[in-house]
Amino acid sequence: MKLTIKLLGFFILVASASCFAGPPPPPGPSGPICWPPPCIPIDGGISLLIAAGVIYGGSKLYFKKNSKM
Repeated sequence: MKLTIKLLGFFILVASASCFAGPPPPPGPSGPICWPPPCIPIDGGISLLIAAGVIYGGSKLYFKKNSKM
């Protein structure tokens, strides 16, 4: 249990180190490309998170179904 907590803490520290954002790029001649200005892409990590949740839920259902035999 203690090893799991230490590994989880290590991965959280490593993941949080990559989350530091730099300054935004300068606007082009006509301003930002999208409107309203906070142009935040939501596809990259959310699709992986949903896929991981579906796989995790499917494995839980599979093992729950097979353990009652």
